[in-house]
Amino acid sequence: MVIRKARLCDAAGIASVHVNSWRTSYRGILCDEVLDNLDLRERVELWNRILAEDALCYVAENKEGTIVGFASGGQERTGDFPGHGELYAIYLLEGYQRQGAGKKLLTAVMKELQRQGLSSVLVWVLEDNPSRHFYEALGGTLVASQPITIGKQTLTEAAYGWEDFFAPAKLK
Repeated sequence: MVIRKARLCDAAGIASVHVNSWRTSYRGILCDEVLDNLDLRERVELWNRILAEDALCYVAENKEGTIVGFASGGQERTGDFPGHGELYAIYLLEGYQRQGAGKKLLTAVMKELQRQGLSSVLVWVLEDNPSRHFYEALGGTLVASQPITIGKQTLTEAAYGWEDFFAPAKLK
C-alpha cells in the first residue's frame, strides 16, 4: 500500500472511493435513497475544486496503482475549537479496510497538520457508524456531539479529539 499526497489528476479516483465507501459504510444508517442517488460526476467536480485549491489530502494506492482510500484535513471548521485541526474525511473501499491503510492515511494528515502548528485535532463521525471505534482505538476521546441532517434524516455526529495525536500512547 502506497500513501502519497493527492494530485489534481486523482479527483476521479478519490470521488469513486468517496461514493462507493459511503454506499457500503452507511447502508443501514442513511436511507437508501440518499446512497443510491450519490452522483459520481458531482463528486468528481467537487474533488477537482478541492484539489485545485491545494487542499491537504492523501491517497492510498494498491499494488496496481488504483486509489483505494483517501483522507483530507485542515483547520477546524465549526469555530468551536480554536487552534485545532480537523480530519475532514477518511474513506477506504470496503475490501481495503482493517489492513492498516486507514491508520497510515490518518497519520499522514496528522503529520501535515502538526507541521502547520496544529497538534490538537478532531474528527466528526456519525454516531451510528461502527467505524468510530477506529478513532477510539487510536486514543480519540469524545469531545462533542451535534445533530446533522442528511437527506431527510436527522442524525447525531460525534467529535473525537486528540490533544496531541503524536503522544507515544496514541500510536501503539
